[in-house]
Amino acid sequence: MANLRTSYLGLELKNPVIVGASNMVNNIENVKRAEAAGAAAIVYKSIFEEQIQLENASLDDKLQEYSERNAEMINLFPTIKHAGPEEHLFNVAMVKKTVKIPVIASLNAIIKESWIDYAKRLEEMGVDALEMNFYYVPRDIDFDGNVLIGEQVDILKAVKSAVSIPVSVKLSPFYANPLNLVKKLDEAGADGVVLFNRMFQPEIDMEKEEHYTPFNLSVPEDNRLPLRFAGLLYKNINANICSNTGIYTGQDVAKMILAGADAVEVVSTLYKNKIEYMSTILKDLEAWMDAKGYSTLDDFRGKLSNKNTDDIFVYKRAQYIDMLLKSDEILVKYPLR
Repeated sequence: MANLRTSYLGLELKNPVIVGASNMVNNIENVKRAEAAGAAAIVYKSIFEEQIQLENASLDDKLQEYSERNAEMINLFPTIKHAGPEEHLFNVAMVKKTVKIPVIASLNAIIKESWIDYAKRLEEMGVDALEMNFYYVPRDIDFDGNVLIGEQVDILKAVKSAVSIPVSVKLSPFYANPLNLVKKLDEAGADGVVLFNRMFQPEIDMEKEEHYTPFNLSVPEDNRLPLRFAGLLYKNINANICSNTGIYTGQDVAKMILAGADAVEVVSTLYKNKIEYMSTILKDLEAWMDAKGYSTLDDFRGKLSNKNTDDIFVYKRAQYIDMLLKSDEILVKYPLR
């Protein structure tokens, strides 16, 4: 039987499949189900500085709404403060106490001081590693992206200096050159990179003529993007590579490892197929490895990376050129009439 063990962020995992950050893990019973189904680790849902600030402001507004309604009423309520991150930290600690597998805390802050403070407090909760969410969505035509990259690298260095547990960085694909950013993060001490964040995209309701934000589950075809970058990064950085987005099956996991990934994170497949589907993913991965004669993940890790493939352009070529060159094949498969 195939041995699925792997190392990620200095953690010895029983297999390469991690439950990614989502609302799913807010429920302790779901966490237990994921562990029972074979999950190697769990990324607890991110703590968001912006959310805490908004909730704090909302609480202040509600408490002050009826204050000073007459000369004798200075304040209707006793002094009450928003709990800040305390509830989140408590929940993280509960998950850590509940499961035996590693728990990775996800973190999303705004200013450097908050990144450092939250990182320290999450470490105190006993988590095994941190996953910092760095992202950039182009929204300002005058903004110089190099400024943002410098700030993010600086934040990573500060967090690494503040904690002793491993730190990974989860990125969005919306950088001019994600490969160069990963190189800078690797040089700054990142223990791993997670490729990629899924961003909520705006949609328009044509009947109501208004914006809305649909729930943003991935589809299997989405895994081609992390596959490309895993293949390009393999053996070019010291940090571990974790593929995320569109990974649904055991064969999807195998694809990422063939490209060069050390581990993967899954979310959408568990929403669509139930948490227990984790065991099916692992069984299918084992079956594929047994059929191919692979005993361990290292037997085929990076076999089809850019470093090892015979086609040196496969990860670098603009794919539409391939499509044009094979237009006859496309017409056979998709006849126009």
